[in-house]
Amino acid sequence: MENVVVNAENETRVKAFGASVEKIKAELKKDVVGQEEIVDNVIIAIVAGGNVLLEGVPGVGKTRLVRSLSKTLSLPFSRIQFTPDLMPSDVTGTNVIEKDENGKLNTVFRRGPIFANLVLADEINRATPKTQSAMLEVMQEHKITVGNETYRLEEPFFVMATENPVEQDGTYPLPEAQMDRFVFKLVMTFPSQNELVDIVKMTQITLDETAETVIDGATILEMRKLAAQVPVIDDVLNYAIRLITNTHPEVENPSDTAKKYVKYGASPRAAQALITCAKVRALVNGRYNVSYEDIDALARPVLRHRIKVNYNAVNDRLSVDDVIELLLKESKKANK
Repeated sequence: MENVVVNAENETRVKAFGASVEKIKAELKKDVVGQEEIVDNVIIAIVAGGNVLLEGVPGVGKTRLVRSLSKTLSLPFSRIQFTPDLMPSDVTGTNVIEKDENGKLNTVFRRGPIFANLVLADEINRATPKTQSAMLEVMQEHKITVGNETYRLEEPFFVMATENPVEQDGTYPLPEAQMDRFVFKLVMTFPSQNELVDIVKMTQITLDETAETVIDGATILEMRKLAAQVPVIDDVLNYAIRLITNTHPEVENPSDTAKKYVKYGASPRAAQALITCAKVRALVNGRYNVSYEDIDALARPVLRHRIKVNYNAVNDRLSVDDVIELLLKESKKANK
């Protein structure tokens, strides 16, 4: 009888989870045209507690998406425009000396724009490596250290960084350690002709976001707790681990694809991100268990920024996503 009660409770919580996600999507559709897969994966990343690297040409709605999301979730939003002259203290904040009412000098910490729940790091690859490194601690541990003091950020905390894939002059490639801090790399494609018509019509009415608040940060944290409890059977877990292992050409008995096309494989964080986000995706789709389909659907956003292809892939005109597709096929064959 106890198990029945637990299952019934879980079923209710799964339905509430799905209802919350649908509310978020419905509000975001007021401000974002198309890009359904991008919206789905951004929601998954926020609930999972991860950060997103978003690649896309200017004007496709990256900033609008995050601003609309902050209104929908009723969370403070800040935007940091990364430039070559941006200093780490411009991001994190700095200690300043101030006089109190008695004329005594005191050191006071002035918080930087990173102190928000949703942070848009616009064109992050334009900043120097020194400034990019300031993001490492905050993205991984949700805290920053200035001087001898450590400051924790309020949860939920989410960074969406953007980079322009076209213009490379004056940019600094993100270090591998920082790339690994993003659970997903998402590619925002140019809108279709019909979508472009809708975008123009929408922005002729107002440039402001019209989304309304439907849930809050506390609800996101509750959704995160539920996702952490979603079970993963050993067969699905082993399938996910096999996929990550198959990205490495240097392991014993490497996959044919890795030997031929991969220079560097994915880190253990890729496996953690894949399972954590698959749990959220399962709940989004109304399931209290992770399926093979969840792993397959998230493989590309999880892996495309974590593996490096070699010259053979370039010569054969294979993109990173093409190589991931080959790795998935090999993993499925081994799973049968």
